[in-house]
Amino acid sequence: MKYLLDSNVIIALVMNDDVGIVGRAAECEAGDMVTSAVCYAEVAYGSANEKPPAVEQLQAFVEEVPVLDFDFKAALVYATLPFRRASYDRLIAAHALSHDLIVVTDNVTDYADVPGLKVENWTLPL
Repeated sequence: MKYLLDSNVIIALVMNDDVGIVGRAAECEAGDMVTSAVCYAEVAYGSANEKPPAVEQLQAFVEEVPVLDFDFKAALVYATLPFRRASYDRLIAAHALSHDLIVVTDNVTDYADVPGLKVENWTLPL
């Protein structure tokens, strides 16, 4: 595992609508990419409410990209992060930190104040 895909990256990959993200994902080795149960929940909620991607598309995606359970280790890291009310991003950041993963997102500013977190934006050219 190397990369934790944020919700917006999951949607871009499933919908195949960002050449940069799709290209960077294609360069990854098998097992390099995972997502958090928190990200999956965000996307699944949208899917259940008729937003893209469709439920079937999301299911096909997670058959290729594993979903990590948010566990005790991630919860302990979350407890140490600077607090921001109503932010799933803190849970996602804690999850990535607890597994030493790089968060892949196009919302880099949402994670900018998380100490020690590595973030990449695959929508930008290398």
